[in-house]
Amino acid sequence: MPYSWVMSKRQVSVTRTINTTPDKIFELLVDPAKHPELDGSGTVKAARPGGVERLELGSKFGMDMKMGAPYKIQNTVVEFEKDRLIAWRHFNGHRWRWELEPADGDRTEVTETFDWSTARIPFLIDLSFFPRKNKQGIEKTLDRLAARFPEA
Repeated sequence: MPYSWVMSKRQVSVTRTINTTPDKIFELLVDPAKHPELDGSGTVKAARPGGVERLELGSKFGMDMKMGAPYKIQNTVVEFEKDRLIAWRHFNGHRWRWELEPADGDRTEVTETFDWSTARIPFLIDLSFFPRKNKQGIEKTLDRLAARFPEA
């Protein structure tokens, strides 16, 4: 298995080593138009027209989504450290977080986390299928990211 995962109280994280430097991965993450290309869950369809082209702390960006029925969601970037960390939260307060840690040989340890400890009503997420389903989506997302940077 090319990745490791951890499920703790109200968080699920998956880590995988990617064959490129953190700055190249970060460039994909700060471009909302690239999110559908990376998304392994199949729910992220497109960046909303007229939104920001490059994310930074405090950026608000909308996405067209589909989980059964299509819907729109607004996100706010709540953590940001260039080439190392970005996180955004949804209207319910849960967060998607990406941590990039340089590794040997111009590789990067990438950890994506679904964190519902910050949600307005976290027990509803506790009772749902979202933690398990999001773990699977994160694994597929990291597979897609790895495929963009195959071994040399």
